[in-house]
Amino acid sequence: MKKAVLSLQHLLAMFGATVLVPLLTGFDPAVAIFCAGVGTLIFHFCTDWKVPVFLGSSFAFIGVINQVSDSFNGDLAYAQGGIIVAGFLYIIMSLVVKFIGVEKVKRYFPAQVTGAMIAVIGLNLIPSAIDMAITYLPIAIITLVIAIGINQFAKGSIRQFGVIIAVFIGLALSFVLNQVDTTAVSQSNWFAIPNFRLPKFSIEAILMIAPVVLATFMEHIGDVTTNGTVVGKNFIENPGLNRTLLGDGLATIFAGFVGGPANTTYGENTALLAITKNYNPRVLELTAIFAIVLSCVGKFGGFLQSIPQAVMGGISIYLFSMITYVGVKSIRDSKCYEGNIKNVIIIATILIIGLGTSYLSTYAGIEIGIPLSKTSSLTGLSLAAIVGVILNRILNSTEFKNEELNLETAMTETK
Repeated sequence: MKKAVLSLQHLLAMFGATVLVPLLTGFDPAVAIFCAGVGTLIFHFCTDWKVPVFLGSSFAFIGVINQVSDSFNGDLAYAQGGIIVAGFLYIIMSLVVKFIGVEKVKRYFPAQVTGAMIAVIGLNLIPSAIDMAITYLPIAIITLVIAIGINQFAKGSIRQFGVIIAVFIGLALSFVLNQVDTTAVSQSNWFAIPNFRLPKFSIEAILMIAPVVLATFMEHIGDVTTNGTVVGKNFIENPGLNRTLLGDGLATIFAGFVGGPANTTYGENTALLAITKNYNPRVLELTAIFAIVLSCVGKFGGFLQSIPQAVMGGISIYLFSMITYVGVKSIRDSKCYEGNIKNVIIIATILIIGLGTSYLSTYAGIEIGIPLSKTSSLTGLSLAAIVGVILNRILNSTEFKNEELNLETAMTETK
């Protein structure tokens, strides 16, 4: 009974973010929840059932999924193809980490690169959140204020469930103001198989989506490291970063094949581990089973579809602003910009390319990027990620050589 209660708490912790991604991209929320459950079990299998992690829908892919959707007349099957390739890139990274080591790989993803890319993700998403919020601004503002208030002043489990509490209050207010369409709920069956869908593949869609992995790689390392710190174990060494990357990659590939958004490790559930002090991986596995069962409740899917855009807009402004803050904080904490004009140039370049190309395309109709076809081009975060990694390697070539010498010296001394 205790495990069941703890598992339900974890289900609530992941619920808001996991459901929000499909609502913002057009994927079926029921499929996303199903993929989160199955993906979590895949991850636990790959990591020898040792790491108490839950996988849910990744925010990092929202912008590029919408970009692919716009380029292919709303056909999300092409986005699925890109998500599958992104999952395979995770597997390749897993092999690279296994054979050459974590430190050598991390050199290509310093704070000036990953921090700027994370900030671009959040800043690119905020305009879409505002568009949803202005459909009924008072409700959006109230939802946003409640979420911020809970985050600032609440403690314990109430703070942990701040997003879902804000959504439910916003939904209740919308219902009172007659802003809720319950047609989807009334027309849904109690039991329904999620609307699975096969992927389609296009080189254009793949090139738009796959580079996002460059931004999520360091996020993955951070999540696994944080989880290990909370539990009191070094999961980077045992079962190994290569195994956690493999689990993340296979979970994302599975999601792409059945019609769900990319998966990622969830910090929300790690925070709940710290609150409950229960680190048993079996609890997270039971949560995954609950998620799979919940995805087959048709009325639940109908309920999710009935949440007004204004409510989702208010909560999205909060979440996307937090993503932006994480990126800025990563740069600030590393102090990579202090007395280093090269790193300032790298940060500025990523921000200008990542934001400038997207904003010009959205608001001015000016498409700047590398053409992939007559209808699509490599732009926004994907282009910024590639340019950022290459530029960092070129401008900081001396640091790369020094680090290589230091690693060789350390290995020699060890021998």
